[in-house]
Amino acid sequence: MIFALVVVLVVVGSVVFHLVSPWWWTPIASNWGRIDDMLTITFWVTGAGFVAVLLFMAYCLVRFRHQEGRRSAYEPENQKLEAWLAGVTTVAVLILLAPGLLVWGQFITVPKDAMEVEAVGVQWQWSFRFPGADNKLGSTDPRFVDSTNPMGLNPADPSGQDDLLVTSGDMHLPHGKPVKVLLRSLDVLHDFYVPEFRAKMDLIPGMVTYFWFTPTRNGEFEILCAAFCGVGHAHMRGKVVIEPDGDYQTWLSSQTSFAQSRKSEATHDKRASVE
Repeated sequence: MIFALVVVLVVVGSVVFHLVSPWWWTPIASNWGRIDDMLTITFWVTGAGFVAVLLFMAYCLVRFRHQEGRRSAYEPENQKLEAWLAGVTTVAVLILLAPGLLVWGQFITVPKDAMEVEAVGVQWQWSFRFPGADNKLGSTDPRFVDSTNPMGLNPADPSGQDDLLVTSGDMHLPHGKPVKVLLRSLDVLHDFYVPEFRAKMDLIPGMVTYFWFTPTRNGEFEILCAAFCGVGHAHMRGKVVIEPDGDYQTWLSSQTSFAQSRKSEATHDKRASVE
């Protein structure tokens, strides 16, 4: 009876903690409210299963407790019970999986009018690349990475000459416009995560991954690395600034292009050699 009471108290305590817990997700700032809906469904289904299993355990502890003269009965099969359990489990799994598959389909289907930007991860900082006047990002290759070309852009690709490079860790984006974020890692596994956007994705060395979202709230939001990437993992942070399109265009026009950065480096090297 004591064990049954403890199990019931665990159920009550878990439900109360869930309802009054201060640890909940942050206010959303993108179009991915469907991910929140999917998480809520998961909580309801798994929570109902948790409560049902523990209450059934408490019932069994009371109903089948030891009593003088009571003998157990051996029943190796119960097809009706097995069919009932299989049916309930199947329905629960479908409820869990179906919303996730639908949201995943939307998650990987990028709108045709989405602008493309690139986030590059390297221990332990974020850098970003924006298309220039041609609205196209140039090709890249890790073999081109050096002190004058930290993002590994192909110097022979004309599409990359006007690409805008941002190494400050700040990524500005216009409010209300869909954005496709291309993700590239130059060393180890990283993960681009902004809690308010919900959407996140791994950066896998040797691959270009992506995700997309539409910012719905102006402000500054912290970029985190959500995959352990070494001793400096906790310090791999950046900032996304969502602002009106006019402010975004002003900020964009102040950034340095790949061609300008190469020219500046060449001038610096020439002066250094003369000195």
